[in-house]
Amino acid sequence: MLKTVPTSLYYTLIVSLGGFIFGFDASVISGAIGFIDVEFALTDWQQGFVVSSPTLGALFAMLFAGAISDAIGRRKALIIVAMLYFISAICSALAPNYALLVLARFIGGIAFCSLIIAPVYISEISSAKHRGKMVSVNQLNIVLGFALSYFSNYYFLQLSNSDISWVKELGIDTHTWRYMLGLETIPAVLWFTLLFFVPKSPRWLLLKGKTEEAKQTIFALFDAEEAKSQLNDIQSSLSEKTWSLKERLGFLNAKTMRYPLFVGITLAIAQQITGINVIFFYAPTIFEQSGVGTDAAFMQAVWIGMVNVAFTIVAMLTIDKWGRKPLLIVGLCGVAISMTVCAYGFKQATYEIESGDIAEIQIVDPQLAEKLLAVEGKVYYSDVEFKQSLQRTLTTAQYDNHQQLILNSSISMNAPLVLFGIIAFVASFAVSLGPVMWAMLAEIFPNQTRAIAISLVGVINSLTSFLVQLVFPWELMNFGAAATFFIYGIFALVSLALVVRFFPETKGRTLEQITENFQSR
Repeated sequence: MLKTVPTSLYYTLIVSLGGFIFGFDASVISGAIGFIDVEFALTDWQQGFVVSSPTLGALFAMLFAGAISDAIGRRKALIIVAMLYFISAICSALAPNYALLVLARFIGGIAFCSLIIAPVYISEISSAKHRGKMVSVNQLNIVLGFALSYFSNYYFLQLSNSDISWVKELGIDTHTWRYMLGLETIPAVLWFTLLFFVPKSPRWLLLKGKTEEAKQTIFALFDAEEAKSQLNDIQSSLSEKTWSLKERLGFLNAKTMRYPLFVGITLAIAQQITGINVIFFYAPTIFEQSGVGTDAAFMQAVWIGMVNVAFTIVAMLTIDKWGRKPLLIVGLCGVAISMTVCAYGFKQATYEIESGDIAEIQIVDPQLAEKLLAVEGKVYYSDVEFKQSLQRTLTTAQYDNHQQLILNSSISMNAPLVLFGIIAFVASFAVSLGPVMWAMLAEIFPNQTRAIAISLVGVINSLTSFLVQLVFPWELMNFGAAATFFIYGIFALVSLALVVRFFPETKGRTLEQITENFQSR
């Protein structure tokens, strides 16, 4: 066994670098969107589409990702993905307008299919004893990508406000968001290069009838005894024949696939409908809603990233000891409670522009201050009512450019309570739905249909994520922060009930044993 873990871990670390790039790509927009909004004068729906367009790309890519990875192999598919990440990063950083920015981010979203290809590859080179932990390495890299994007966003924000000469020469002060998005090119090039040193999946090789190459890979990954056992299990599961794409697609309708698909689809929806990508992709925006100011909002997003990493490590250390189902139960309870705390925090907020606030705004923008006299002294008990009143009073440009300044001046609320709620939410997600979903998806489907089944589930996951991200700015404007977070809490409770009632435990079993157990239900 001393040979097994280091070898497979080495390749797992390389493959899971794609998770890091995904995390960075997906969440770096959280810091850039405010600058993009001002530069391109976006509407609420356009803002939502800039953030969610990669997920739309992922939605289309995942329709074909499984079939493509089955046809050309997991490694070749990941190499193409790495190239797409690089192209997207370059084009996003140079985008001259809203439409081309959306297109560039859509291309990056096509690369998000690495989320289903990488766990499949990792599960296929891992032993049953360590598989949950190994697949979770990909999730750890995702959250490291999230964290680094928050750090880099904060760093570029500080640079843009400095008087350093090279900052002005490079245009970081005027094109801050372009540097935020362009930084992704560095890990994309690195990943593209390293993937050429990764072996092909032994299970995929056997599916393609390349027995000798598969044997070489398996004996390189495992000690002799386990390698023989793995080889026998895989060959036994594939002993009938190699299925065509049409046959694999048809098998998705088989009675024996209903239970694993139910589990997979439930996980896919639950992971996104509870609001995780809203928190990750709009973190500074959410914190700004609590009135803490732009710098503090970016810094609090950094804390979110750090908590996410810490609790993902907790999940990695416990997923093969405690099991998948206990982590899901604990995490979903935490998600429901933390979202309720956030909803309560925003519900208690009040908004009032006082004479002193107007005097401070007078220094920044005299015309704005004059218009705000119309709402001076009025107390609002709803963020929706307050924003709508501002929109009626101010011009569109004034509202877009100074919304945060006005919010900071007028809001009165328990901001630390909201921060606590969001941190608790991220911790709960990171220890449960984040890593457990991908670990279980890589386990619960038969060898012959694994990639295609995960593609189907990935499409549903991406569609849910796209819709949640797209409607968030509109929800925030029309429902308010309190109602939005409360809805996420309700979805968490529904997901919890389904997990408790219907979900199995898969820890410690080979992929073939899990398939046999699922088919017997």
